[in-house]
Amino acid sequence: MQKDIRLHGHLGNGIEYFVLVVGTEAYQRYFFNIVHENNELRIFSPGNEFVLGPHGVAYEGNGGYFCEYMFGVEQPATDLAKPEIINRLVMYGARTDLARGTIRFSERTAGADSYDTIFFEGNAVCNYFFFVHSQRLPRQLKEQQEELVRLLGRVIKRSPAVGEERDDQLLGELYPLLQDPMAQLFMVKLVNSRHKQYRDLFRTLYLRSKKIADDDFARLVDLAAAHRIDRYQQERIRIDVMYRHPLNRRIVDEYRTILVACNSRQGITPLESARLNRLKTLSVRNKIPGALFATLDELLKRRRELREEGAEADYIAGTRQILQGFFLHERDIDSSVDRTDLLTLLRAKKRAIAGRDQQFDQLMLDFSRDCDERIRDGADAALLEGFSYIVTYLDRLDSTLSLIGQLAFMENVRITEELLQGLLEHKAAFDNLAAGCFEEFFLRDLFTNPYLGRYGRLKMTALVEGLEQVREERLSLSQLLQRLTAIDDEERLALLLLEQVRRRVRNFYSSFSTRADQEALRREVTAELRARKRLVGDIPEPLFRQTIQMLQQEAVYLQTLLPRIIATGDRTTREEFICSSGLDRFYVEELEREYYEMNGLPLEELYQIRQGLS
Repeated sequence: MQKDIRLHGHLGNGIEYFVLVVGTEAYQRYFFNIVHENNELRIFSPGNEFVLGPHGVAYEGNGGYFCEYMFGVEQPATDLAKPEIINRLVMYGARTDLARGTIRFSERTAGADSYDTIFFEGNAVCNYFFFVHSQRLPRQLKEQQEELVRLLGRVIKRSPAVGEERDDQLLGELYPLLQDPMAQLFMVKLVNSRHKQYRDLFRTLYLRSKKIADDDFARLVDLAAAHRIDRYQQERIRIDVMYRHPLNRRIVDEYRTILVACNSRQGITPLESARLNRLKTLSVRNKIPGALFATLDELLKRRRELREEGAEADYIAGTRQILQGFFLHERDIDSSVDRTDLLTLLRAKKRAIAGRDQQFDQLMLDFSRDCDERIRDGADAALLEGFSYIVTYLDRLDSTLSLIGQLAFMENVRITEELLQGLLEHKAAFDNLAAGCFEEFFLRDLFTNPYLGRYGRLKMTALVEGLEQVREERLSLSQLLQRLTAIDDEERLALLLLEQVRRRVRNFYSSFSTRADQEALRREVTAELRARKRLVGDIPEPLFRQTIQMLQQEAVYLQTLLPRIIATGDRTTREEFICSSGLDRFYVEELEREYYEMNGLPLEELYQIRQGLS
């Protein structure tokens, strides 16, 4: 009969431990002792030892440690390519043989790690260590490790019980795999209670509405300060929580799937490129941080290297020529960067961003390193000053694109006078390069972007007109802020209203076409929103009518047009509906996704219908 015994305690540094031992003789075996003079807890079996100390752990024997992958933790490409692998497993004494692409084990398995290292390199909240005592394991340690990987590795790397901390299920999954009724499985779970409090608070606040209010963020800041959680850990915890939001995860995982396919073929098709661009646009709309895509984009590295071996893109070649011109000064040739050159570099940078091409940034990094080496060897320091001038404008480009993107595509963005002042300064700097420069880099493509929604267009129109009026001193920044805030408030109410009306129509109203039904619906929604303190006063009549019209357009599309489009593959009808209905493209695509999933249709066909949009 399988039995288990557990030991639980707290260390003085916010680390909570759970020692779990499972086996037929678990109650009859002495498996731990406390070394008071060293303030240590020692867990052991013949040939194995694990020590919990005040500052870290020490271990020897067989086994290893595992945890759920956090988004941002370095992940082998082999694991990244398999969505079913969700956990990290590290075996003591294991080394990667890069030449053969295999894992090699040694007899040297003893080691030690500080708690900071454990929660830095592994999961920030929960990590597991384990070792096994079994007479059926080989005598040599490296052979024991190979056998444990063979027996347990597949389940450890795939079990959702690890991330969910369901220890009973985890033990129930692993112990039978040892295939030895007399074996003992020892597992030590370490939980950073301080990080856990921060994660749980952020998760509660974020999952409520996918945004953090100022007061709530202040609570997070105070908690992090009280627990002395460093900024890097705060950031990775927040990113991990945001990734695990169901809507975010679906987009990011789809992005990963496409990149993995591209990487395996070392190439990318136009359809895949369009899908990647669409997902990046969706990520902005859904307030998914760009950091979630940074690790995934590294999968394109091989494809970029292959392209570098062939013909170089024209804008990269132009960038290289301008940068190399800096060094002609050393031969008394005047090749200083003028406004035309700077505009060329800015256009190249924007093309690189649009194409997710890291060559431009790598070229700038290589050139910066080259400058440092030449100045170190005695070159004129003016070389670096000229380069800094370029970098300043490239940073302005990145910053402005980010701010404009947030205002245009994200809901409930916190707009401040400082943000508007920054945009005003950026606009002046770019227009100083050339007339209409700001419009070229930030507005022209934006207003033709098919994903720019109604409220995004309203905000951007108000912003562009307002910045010009502020420059002419016909408007103050505070007045411009009021205009944008009013649009943002209306957008927030419109989204809330659509959610509530749509839910009530689906659950309680078979029809809402008559005036009487609509008035009853309006009264119910108003009462509900007031009770939840989400509404003060009445719902504006035009906004309610707009919501009803959107739901009517939705019904027409889902019941009549979309089935016809699916049957015929008619993209023209789809585009005509989106343009004439007034529904945002994001909204229509979400309706389509729900329709395909509800009816069990292959999403690949939906991507074919959308092909050509980026």
